[in-house]
Amino acid sequence: MKQIILLASSLLIINGAKAQDLKESEVPEFIKQSFIKKYPNTKVDGWEKEGTDYEAEFHLNKVESSATFDANGRFKELEQEIKITELPKAASEYCSKTYVGYKIAEAAKITDVNGKIMFEAELQKGKEHFDVMFDDKGNF
Repeated sequence: MKQIILLASSLLIINGAKAQDLKESEVPEFIKQSFIKKYPNTKVDGWEKEGTDYEAEFHLNKVESSATFDANGRFKELEQEIKITELPKAASEYCSKTYVGYKIAEAAKITDVNGKIMFEAELQKGKEHFDVMFDDKGNF
């Protein structure tokens, strides 16, 4: 079981490492326009590229947020930072039972284009960290 968890953790860490910071000038204009249309009068703090997707980091109603757009400029999802205490109880319990010795460092609520909600918990132990995902009820 530990090997499966370590493998999954390694894959999540590797996938996170593929994100590439972009200068605003490197982001296609139609992607920026899609962001402006979705979030008018909102300033982008930074851009990243993950695979073929573009992610805009910004503050929405004073909450640290990021919006992901596909290569065609279509909105995919909104991720917003939440308090760790706002994770569903089942998610917090799963993390403490399954990842003994790890602490939840950050939490986020993710809403996709269809309104489906998921939660993300970033687990940390020393310098090691990885994300785990849960549905809207806190199921892994």
